[in-house]
Amino acid sequence: MTNKKLVTVIGLLPVLMVLGNSMLIPILPSIEKGLDIDERWSGWILSSFTIPAAVCIPFIGFLSDRFGRNRLIRYSLWTILAGSILCAVSVMLKDPAFLFMGGRGLQGVGAAGTAPLAIALAGDLYNGEERSKVLGALEVFNGMGKVLAPIIGAGLTIFLSWNHAFWVFPLLCLAILFGLKSSLELINEKKHTQGVKKYARDLASVMMTKWQLLLPLYAIGGIGLFLLFGILFFLSYHIENTFHIDGFFKGFTFMFPLGAMTISSFWSGKRIKTDEERGWYYIKWGLGLMSVPLGILVFFHSLSALLFLLTVCFGGLGLILPVLNTFITGSVEEGERGFVVSMYGAARFLGVALGPIAYSSWMKNDTGMYIISFLFSAVNILFYMLAGHRGKVKINNLIKE
Repeated sequence: MTNKKLVTVIGLLPVLMVLGNSMLIPILPSIEKGLDIDERWSGWILSSFTIPAAVCIPFIGFLSDRFGRNRLIRYSLWTILAGSILCAVSVMLKDPAFLFMGGRGLQGVGAAGTAPLAIALAGDLYNGEERSKVLGALEVFNGMGKVLAPIIGAGLTIFLSWNHAFWVFPLLCLAILFGLKSSLELINEKKHTQGVKKYARDLASVMMTKWQLLLPLYAIGGIGLFLLFGILFFLSYHIENTFHIDGFFKGFTFMFPLGAMTISSFWSGKRIKTDEERGWYYIKWGLGLMSVPLGILVFFHSLSALLFLLTVCFGGLGLILPVLNTFITGSVEEGERGFVVSMYGAARFLGVALGPIAYSSWMKNDTGMYIISFLFSAVNILFYMLAGHRGKVKINNLIKE
């Protein structure tokens, strides 16, 4: 039976990672003013978190394979807690920017051990149908975090100063630490103590035999998150400057596409079970639901059409993500899972980091931006065709019983 308390605790790890940037987006002007920096440097408020996380994710995955997921998750949470406190108290200094950016860097290092290790830990603890349900639940938590994060950030800033938003991280870290201690204390987690050379040989062997499966799946996930965060960045700018919608109603518009993604993730995670063919079917239809609306957006730009088509588009992404989680975690043994899943996490996080940067340049031409978005979705279809070629990839027992 699935331990619902443990699933909730593990599910909070992706939420913590999502809060790292999404909660700050609506309060960036307040942070800029508090740090006394101009718009040229404000991008580093987000980048100082995403860059350390992207760099550290593969190393955290390697260490978790050797020393255990639980230990690395706990170290990561304490690192986030320390970085968050530095950000919160930085306003006490005359020149707070340096301490603030250092705290954000620590948050990023710690975040590398949250969502990717949550997926790997779920893969270790659960098998078969339970595994697919838990991995689907993680995407639901992820989607809920994306929906709630901007509301939490804006709400705290309305009633308190911007730095108080950073106290959310220590509270959530302590709650997760307590939950892990009480939920995992009776579980003997395996640690793989083979030499580094043998571990490296095993990983090389896995990548050589599985690359035709893993690399396309990594790319589908990374491009999907690239499109998600890039288009959300554009949407935030577009609805405020073109349609003059701001405040609560601006946040409400995000609930449609993100809510659709959360609901479809929940549905997909519950239904995939141990049926590999059904998983490929969900990926195919999910990519179709992403590509068609992006193609239509080339010709229709009204707000109602935009919100409807993006809701369908990201509903399709929600179908895909739980399947990717299940396929990637189930394609390797426990001893290599941390590294393999962390590389997937790095691909996703790279998409999250690059999406807003790319779309900030592309959104000057709406039609051109939609064409580029459609082309990226078409590239994902090509990656699906590569990953789904059974005769070449020879997938065996992908979802383990």
